[in-house]
Amino acid sequence: MTAIQHQPLQGSHFRRILVIAANTFTQLVRMKVFYFMGIFAVIAIASNFFDLPQHEGPESVGSNVLRSIKSWSLGAMTLFSVVLSVVATALLLPKDVEDRTLYTILAKPVPRFDYLAGKLTGVLMLVFVSLLVMDLLMTAVLHIRTGMVVEQQMEMARAMGWPPEAIDSLRAETLANGPNLSLQGAVLAVFLRASIMASLALLISTFSTSTLFTTIVSFLVYFIGHFQADARDVWLHAGQEGEGVFARLAALLFSLILPDFQLFNVIDAVIEGQAMSLIALGKLTLVGLYYAVFFTFASWFIFADKEF
Repeated sequence: MTAIQHQPLQGSHFRRILVIAANTFTQLVRMKVFYFMGIFAVIAIASNFFDLPQHEGPESVGSNVLRSIKSWSLGAMTLFSVVLSVVATALLLPKDVEDRTLYTILAKPVPRFDYLAGKLTGVLMLVFVSLLVMDLLMTAVLHIRTGMVVEQQMEMARAMGWPPEAIDSLRAETLANGPNLSLQGAVLAVFLRASIMASLALLISTFSTSTLFTTIVSFLVYFIGHFQADARDVWLHAGQEGEGVFARLAALLFSLILPDFQLFNVIDAVIEGQAMSLIALGKLTLVGLYYAVFFTFASWFIFADKEF
């Protein structure tokens, strides 16, 4: 018997969702298989404090070291968050059915939308906490390495007799590649992408009885989503290229249903030291909310007709 079976689930929808989310979070934390992924991601980020082979060579001097740290760190966070969100969500429904926890919860009765929203919220809570820990570690490592790089560059510039204006410009360029608000925006973008994947996996798991099938299809959609912009271009330029109406409608439907993960490539600009605008961050937030809400309601539509 899980803890959720002993907790009252009466009251408002929000309270029920929070209770289910809290128990889902606890349930996932107890699955120690995720510890290995977390430890791997933490080691990948913490290793940037040392002078490893990827930090050596003429292409990894000065600010390039900081770009390399951000690239490795955000890459590890992206990989961990996407895998965690998909696998964790794919495990939930089959496990609740196997343990018969689902029957107990729905018999209370708990609205099926509250159940799905609570499960998804629990997964996102775990992803958020994991990314928060990694973000703090990345920021700490990057802050220390930025100070070291700035000190080295200032000594070099003074030894070479650079004018004060050039030294100040070099310092500003180096600090732009250190920890800043744009870097936090990039981490938020990583979380939004994981949120989309979690809600997508939730949708697939409502009509799939296999965790493996849900995981494979989710990653397949993730791969296809990186070419969603191409489908949108087909729709926009179909009339000029002589495509039929069916091709245009199919491309439009493809664009509306599948997320365009190319939008999240703004993270690459942050790695290069460019600032992320509030407009770009707001656009990514709206995209993440749209697909998360869309997939959640689609999951509810399918899950409402299932008999348990």
